[in-house]
Amino acid sequence: MPYCSQCGAQLVEHIVFCTVCGRRVEGASSAQARGPDLGALTANVAGLLAYVLGFITAIFFLVVEPYRRDPFVRFHAYQSIFFSVAYLVASAAFGILTTLFFGLPLAPAGYVIHLVWTFVQLGFLAGWIVLMYKAYTYERFLLPYIGPWAAREAG
Repeated sequence: MPYCSQCGAQLVEHIVFCTVCGRRVEGASSAQARGPDLGALTANVAGLLAYVLGFITAIFFLVVEPYRRDPFVRFHAYQSIFFSVAYLVASAAFGILTTLFFGLPLAPAGYVIHLVWTFVQLGFLAGWIVLMYKAYTYERFLLPYIGPWAAREAG
């Protein structure tokens, strides 16, 4: 097995970027850049598409052959599901807080919470874009807390 020239991590055969440090693997051909052939889609495109509609596309790639057997696609599908759950939980929490504060005489606090929620949503959007980019470049980017859980579920 080859090793990364920068960090020394052991590399999988079909990857173009080191999964530990992100450095491009020396001598990676354009055929390797495509990744393993899974039928209609390569693994990196399937990993990217797992994030597009959150639960829907992630569950699709966890159910449909041959994508459900690929560990890279499974990891990104699980991470997409957990990221979507985190967004829904944050949305519900901020919704409850906003409703409570707008109903009380502390209405200005409701506006502040609503403004904070707007920035949190922008953070989720930025994270979603980064996750799709990392999947497309064949990187296994682990989010804090969610990533290790997704890696464990993907096997």
